[in-house]
Amino acid sequence: MATSSATDANDDPNVGSAQNVSSSATGLLSTLAPVALVALVWFTLFLIFRRWFPRNYRPRTFLGSIQERERSPKLPDGLFGWFSSFFSISDSYVLNHHSLDGYLFLRLLKMAVITCLVGCCITFPVLFPINITGGGGKSQLDILTLGNVTNNYYKMFAHTGCAYLFFGFVIYMITRESIYYINLRQAYLLSPYYASRLSSRTVLFTSVPDEYLNETNLRRMLGESVERVWIPTDTSDLEDEVKERDKTSLKLEAAETKLIKAANAARLKASKKKAKKDNEDIALEELTPDVEGGSASSRYVSAKDRPTHRLKPLIGKKVDTIDWCRAELEKRIPKVQEMQNKHRALDGIKKINAVFVQFSTLQGAQSAYQSLTHHQVLHMAPRYTGMTPGEIIWSNLRIKWWERVIRVTATVSFVVALIVFWSFPVAAVGFISNLDNLKDWNSGSPPTTFKEGFTWLNWLLALPHTIFGVVSGLLPTVALAILMSVLPIILRLMARLGGDPSLSAIELTVQNTYFGFQIVQVFLVATLGSAASSALGSILPNHIDQIPSLLASSIPKASNFYLSYFVLQGLGVVSGTLLNLSGLVLFIVLGKFLDNTPRKMYKRWTSLSSMSWGTVFPPYTNLFVIAICYAIIAPLVLLFAAIGLYLFYLAYRYNLLYVSNANIDTKGRVYPRALQQVFVGLYIAEGCLIGLFAIATGSSVGALGPLILMIIFMVFTALYHLSLNAALEPLINYLPKSLEAEERRLLDEDTEAERGEKGMTATNNTELGPSPHTKPTFWQKFLRPDIYTDYATMRRLVPKMINIRYEDEEEQHAYYNPAVTAGPQLLWIPRDPMGVSRQEVRETSKVIPITDEGASLDEKNKIVWDAEDGRPPIWQAPVYY
Repeated sequence: MATSSATDANDDPNVGSAQNVSSSATGLLSTLAPVALVALVWFTLFLIFRRWFPRNYRPRTFLGSIQERERSPKLPDGLFGWFSSFFSISDSYVLNHHSLDGYLFLRLLKMAVITCLVGCCITFPVLFPINITGGGGKSQLDILTLGNVTNNYYKMFAHTGCAYLFFGFVIYMITRESIYYINLRQAYLLSPYYASRLSSRTVLFTSVPDEYLNETNLRRMLGESVERVWIPTDTSDLEDEVKERDKTSLKLEAAETKLIKAANAARLKASKKKAKKDNEDIALEELTPDVEGGSASSRYVSAKDRPTHRLKPLIGKKVDTIDWCRAELEKRIPKVQEMQNKHRALDGIKKINAVFVQFSTLQGAQSAYQSLTHHQVLHMAPRYTGMTPGEIIWSNLRIKWWERVIRVTATVSFVVALIVFWSFPVAAVGFISNLDNLKDWNSGSPPTTFKEGFTWLNWLLALPHTIFGVVSGLLPTVALAILMSVLPIILRLMARLGGDPSLSAIELTVQNTYFGFQIVQVFLVATLGSAASSALGSILPNHIDQIPSLLASSIPKASNFYLSYFVLQGLGVVSGTLLNLSGLVLFIVLGKFLDNTPRKMYKRWTSLSSMSWGTVFPPYTNLFVIAICYAIIAPLVLLFAAIGLYLFYLAYRYNLLYVSNANIDTKGRVYPRALQQVFVGLYIAEGCLIGLFAIATGSSVGALGPLILMIIFMVFTALYHLSLNAALEPLINYLPKSLEAEERRLLDEDTEAERGEKGMTATNNTELGPSPHTKPTFWQKFLRPDIYTDYATMRRLVPKMINIRYEDEEEQHAYYNPAVTAGPQLLWIPRDPMGVSRQEVRETSKVIPITDEGASLDEKNKIVWDAEDGRPPIWQAPVYY
């Protein structure tokens, strides 16, 4: 019997999931049944809670902070009646009312499901009979795998033929989707909705030499199409002042609210006493020993009961919070305004080596973006366009070209090391969870020592049984959850330290690094590592010559884990994603105890969950890759993968339509990266087949033909991949001038316009117009995406009727650091029946804007505001940069 150890891959919770054991249909059902039962309970709760808590389960249908045109259609309130309405909504609704990223994420999941189902049609009729009659002596579901083919290796020609067909289909789907994405992106970014945005006509140049931190020089170099130039400045001191100003403002707002609630609580208490004693004067006299004639609050709140705080924790002087904040703001607000004016005028302020240049047309911006701007290496590069002001990481704009090289090298090296060595902390967690198996049960009952080699852990046996159970049971679970939740944080931190200048750029970097982690740790280590360790443990040290043949048998059996893994993930994760019980509890509990001002209540009510695309795409791309890798080795995996991925599609479709918001927009750039990552699955799948065929050649020359054919196909895949990238990469990165001219011609036909929402112009002509092509057959549309999903067709999918317009100040201040343009906040306090709030408004408005409109105190002294309308005094119409 093999000795259990800390380094045993089967003890690693990240690696040991793909156990090398035979799988039966009964065992598979017994694994799925409890999870299916839990998923059913979770889904039932979702159906119930969806009616009870519309804010948490369908906020995009009514939330006032969401523009009317961006809301989703309301669904019936019944438990099941909304299903048909939900399925009748097209995925393109996500494109026009959520984001391009969300739409393409759903398309990736659909593409994966379709590819897996086509793979089933290719492999099942051919490979199941071949594998079942392979003579390998396997049993149960293992009989359906390549590992059962041992009696005639010429049968592997069938596997090679299926590999050619299926892998060829995958390559075609990648190509087709790449063409679809290019045409959709071009139509999307050239539509009035995006082409008229300021971000589309603005280019960020980084690593700018000092001589070009001058508007005159920039205009001379970039030409007459330059409309406006923003030169960022070093705002570190200003940011500190603005932060302190805003902190003091919110402290004043909280203190004002606390005072109003305290006075109203005393009034309510007095009213109750009056009802008992029927003597208001006595009640008021008891409650207001310290009356100040001019203050409405002083009738109910004594001076010593007003909100106070210490200037320093514990030892500082105690001051009246409201008076202190007003005095402090009287000094800080003018000081901040003076500093902001200097930064806008570049008056003696240090510039940083980056510039934002706005061009008069999209064509001018694209010309500058696509051009080599400076003659020296890495100067005025990299360049970015389409960046909105809200997503810019201002601290990264100051990075010089040589510093960027060092940062990228250091962070990439760290991430590679992190991916490679991540199994060590996970293995440590697995070691802790395996403590019971390390006890030496021969030493007594209960054991008094651990097995030889682990006696240094004997001190744990002195712990109470309950504590030991927590250490070996609960602690590993919590530790593993923390490890997995910390990883995306680390990867985003590395992307930020690497110099990415925007949140969308960070998501694109994280997409690459997180996918690398998924491939190495979640797939390769979990499958190949488990198979290899099990094989080696079975034969070493006496039969080293059997390693190749046993590996060839073990790798197909490692697929057993994924038969249930796909459906388990689909049922468990999807039902949990829909229910989001933790989010619901936090929303209710934190809102009850922490939201003590109207502003906090409003922010919690209107803040929707958002998709972090850098960590959303990779896990599902990895699942698709796993399905491709096992398509020929264990074809049954394809069916289970299709089921699991379709369940994910349904869950995310609901969330994108009704729950989540798009705070980060990569303009769809995550999609072609995901398609490129699918090629990794092809290379791994072809490499595994080459390895298995090579091992089989040791037993029979019959496997030599399949081996040569797979090597040829792998070379073809690599060459095709390189050619595809060379052909499509310019179209993915840039917008062609030919389509810009065509779009301008088409827009000139739409001359009649009317005023829409603030900041937008909507044309009367919203009809799609005639289709540019005759209606194609299914096969025509599928085989010729270059014709039937071309630019003219895709243009009909995207918003055509909306132009963005800006106020002069919005456009002039767009690409200043927020610290340079941020004015004092409008304070918002609840209105009370006694007039305390109105008096506070009169006094505080002399220093900072304040209002008591839109919120009030009810009969229980609770703050209430019009959540249905959702547009209180502090609401600001979004600016679509």
